[in-house]
Amino acid sequence: MIRPPTRPARATVPAKAATIAAVAVALAGSLPGAATAGTGAARIAAADAPEQIVNGTFDAGTAPWWWTGNTAPSIVDGQLCADVPGGTTNAWDVIIGQNDLHLRTGESYAFSFTASAGQPVGVKANIQLSEPPYTAELSQPVTLGASARYSYSFTSATDTDRGQVAFQIGGSAQPWRFCVDDVSLKGGEAPPAYVPNTGPRVRVNQVGYLPYGPKRATVVTDAADPLPWQLADAAGAVVASGTTTPRGLDASSGQRVQTLDFSGYTRAGAGYRLTVDGQTSHPFDISGSTYDRLRSDALHFFYVQRSGIAIDDALAPGYARPAGHVGVTPNQGDTNVPCQPGVCDYRLDVRGGWYDAGDHGKYVVNGGIATYQLLNEYERTKTADVVRRGALGDGSLRVPERGNRVPDILDEARWELEFMLRMQVPAGQPLAGMVHHKVHDQAWTGLPLRPDQDPQPRELHPPSTAATLNLAATAAQCARLYAPYDRAFAARCLNAARTAWSAAQANPAVYASPSDGNGGGAYDDNDVRDEFYWAAAELFITTGQQTYLDALKASTYWSGDAFGSGGFDWRSVAAAGRLDLATVPSRLPAADRAAIRGSVRAAADRYLGTVRDQAYGVSITPDQYVWGSSAVVLNKLAVIATAFDLTGDRRYRDGVLEGLDYVFGRNALNQSYVTGYGEHDSHNQHSRIYGHQLDPTLPNPPAGSIAGGPNSALQDPTAAKLLAGCAPQFCYIDDIQSYATNEVAINWNSALSWVASFAADQRDGGRRGDGR
Repeated sequence: MIRPPTRPARATVPAKAATIAAVAVALAGSLPGAATAGTGAARIAAADAPEQIVNGTFDAGTAPWWWTGNTAPSIVDGQLCADVPGGTTNAWDVIIGQNDLHLRTGESYAFSFTASAGQPVGVKANIQLSEPPYTAELSQPVTLGASARYSYSFTSATDTDRGQVAFQIGGSAQPWRFCVDDVSLKGGEAPPAYVPNTGPRVRVNQVGYLPYGPKRATVVTDAADPLPWQLADAAGAVVASGTTTPRGLDASSGQRVQTLDFSGYTRAGAGYRLTVDGQTSHPFDISGSTYDRLRSDALHFFYVQRSGIAIDDALAPGYARPAGHVGVTPNQGDTNVPCQPGVCDYRLDVRGGWYDAGDHGKYVVNGGIATYQLLNEYERTKTADVVRRGALGDGSLRVPERGNRVPDILDEARWELEFMLRMQVPAGQPLAGMVHHKVHDQAWTGLPLRPDQDPQPRELHPPSTAATLNLAATAAQCARLYAPYDRAFAARCLNAARTAWSAAQANPAVYASPSDGNGGGAYDDNDVRDEFYWAAAELFITTGQQTYLDALKASTYWSGDAFGSGGFDWRSVAAAGRLDLATVPSRLPAADRAAIRGSVRAAADRYLGTVRDQAYGVSITPDQYVWGSSAVVLNKLAVIATAFDLTGDRRYRDGVLEGLDYVFGRNALNQSYVTGYGEHDSHNQHSRIYGHQLDPTLPNPPAGSIAGGPNSALQDPTAAKLLAGCAPQFCYIDDIQSYATNEVAINWNSALSWVASFAADQRDGGRRGDGR
């Protein structure tokens, strides 16, 4: 069932404005429960006592620290440093803090940190509650100067899991620079283990099922024998029943499970529920329009992610904001951006494009795969048999260009294409025709931060072969798809694609540095054979020229596996070229085309086998729950869907629809990973824009935003602290600070958009295709 995206936050992080106000009240009078500070903290709490601070060394960036909106800390030489504004009145006017500390009554704690100031200044270091009555357990005045270590001890008078460390650094008439490092709070007991709320043990697609599509569910149970199940309608009447199939121990979740199949029930309706083993599922619908709204919402995400344009409340209610990075204070803008020192001596206007993910960076390689998928989603309406051809046309999306007689999805993709074209090195410059890898802030900023409020300097990073070939591929797509609507733009794209191809051939091994990750992701890739294959494929499809076919046939991917066990993503793009060669009309010889189509079917068969083998019907194996696992799932489904488009074989169509069930709640966590869809949906994704969990005046992500999903590597402090030892499907938390499991990203939403569009086209159940 579809749910509204905005709801009261379920997070433990309070509104900072409320915290500041409450601290002001507490400090105006006595501090009830405050303990006396002192030195010799190591004697109070043993060295091996539990550590309550997460990422106190800032080795993992800024998460989960927060700060008031009048400062913007960044990591400098391994410290968290912030420029503190002058002219504030009270210490609590500027705060840097961390929440969710665990304090126990009568327990002793050792609090220590290293800090410095650019000039002598007084601050307060507080350990307090993060919610009313905001009692301070420790409120220690500190005079900062040169870097020094400070240590204090106290005994807690409060028992809470809502403790907070707050460095109150306001109250100075003059601006100054604050740096802090090695923050530690030791003592008490180890934080309680995080236990997710997984709801009923019957796991279903919480959005719904197509009337003539597969309808399967998973039940968590220790029962060894088959169990009876019942399907009830909204009135509670039992409309179908049967028995489950035991599946034993599921390796991806560590659960004992059984599955059931109610595909034989086809009557449309809302509010159905399944009951098994004394448990009743979340409600769901059976409807031919199950995925219609998602097709639009998943694409609408890109409009709200746009850079360089004001977001219109009429098009995106609740998400209006001024244009970001157009050179309006406090932005330093994307209209005249210099290179990193030593990279180039020119500046470029690189406005526009999409903010890549939870930060304000813009990356050509991630923009490339996302743009490819939007363009391919549109091109599929020209090549596939089972499509609703007007569903992506002019007027179908909430974009400002609607009504211009151009399909709205092309209008949206063009916003990113224009940005990528601006990233090309100008003629006459060293590496002319190559493409700058990325543009982003000089240093990391914190959460939340609206794009138009970002004060950081912007920098162009060096060109790379990977970025250059991403432009060559997508600009070649552009040339053939925009020609009916804007011949001049199509010609500009083709010229840029040819130029980029030639530049990449002349510079085939210029790689982005894996260490270039301050202020934005590195997106490094030192194997670009797949990018060459993809770019050659798109240029050949568009032009039919032999030189590009020769490049294709010289590639290791011509006869090699373009898909791999992990599907495809921004770093592995050979599949993009292979899918287009299989589906888009071209001058490819018939025998070669047949072989390419056979390779798509072979990959789809492998992925379909995984869907059938997994008790949760998911398209990935237990070792593939990685960063962005939701997109891995979806991109594999896109390959299976393409096999259906090529063959009409219903096995493939059913595999895609069943694989989607995992995304919408048929999983170990009973979690829909798409905002606004399902009873228990992700809505606290890591993003500087959608910061409702930290600031209730900001929105949750828009409906149709997909979370990254479970990630066994636990590559952020919040996930590492709360999810240690998790089974793969349990390595996820809907928390804004967990960027490794819960970020938004354009390439994840492009995958969702593509598969949602395919699913929406199957509203009649695909009954027209029985294999051919």
